[in-house]
Amino acid sequence: MDFNPYNRKPEFLRQISLVMGQKNQLWWDLPATDTFLLNKEIYGVEDKKYNEIVGELTKLLDVKDILKIPVKKLSLGQRMKMELMASLIHNPKVLFLDEPTIGLDVLMQKKLREFIREYNIRFKATVILTSHYMQDVEQLCKRVIIINFGKIIFDGLLNSLVEKYSPHKRIKVMLAEYADPKQVYKLGKISKFEYPELILDVPNKKANSTAAAILKNFQVEDITIEDPQIEDVIAKVYAENKR
Repeated sequence: MDFNPYNRKPEFLRQISLVMGQKNQLWWDLPATDTFLLNKEIYGVEDKKYNEIVGELTKLLDVKDILKIPVKKLSLGQRMKMELMASLIHNPKVLFLDEPTIGLDVLMQKKLREFIREYNIRFKATVILTSHYMQDVEQLCKRVIIINFGKIIFDGLLNSLVEKYSPHKRIKVMLAEYADPKQVYKLGKISKFEYPELILDVPNKKANSTAAAILKNFQVEDITIEDPQIEDVIAKVYAENKR
């Protein structure tokens, strides 16, 4: 937005927001709506705009029934929803999320990811997310920046990262009949072959043709083609960029 964040100009600060998974901005003994009203006054949000934003966020997060409950009586997942709402009262253009799903159960992580994606689309806001949960990255981020000891070692599209550091797919096969090892080893790089299980890694472009060859030449009970795990790709990036 043509600002230098270091200068912390009020005009800049009014257009950003920060949500931290391990820090609380809500008043512990009061309902979250009290914090919403406080933020409304801090940012000078007009009554009509405030009501529209709260109404829309309430629907998106499905929190109508807990708005009036003291924060200390909410679950961790419910509090994180309220934290997000409090940070979005002024409709920021840039939203910084620092480990927003930390400590949440699988279902609540999924709901928060869905909300973040929907907010990004609906309000055209830029979302900058830091997370050690690779599912957050995989499901929410198109562009990925990897930092190692303060140095940027990758900045680009997530699929480009995968293609660069893990240009293979994994094919898992359950054989219905025993196969000649000599024929099996012609297929590609074998990761595991213990009848009836066969696992091999093949270049991305050859995955479909290799799977077709397996189905044509062997008796197969089941076959799957899997993309590499993001955790494994990230681990490889760091391994290849040791300090």
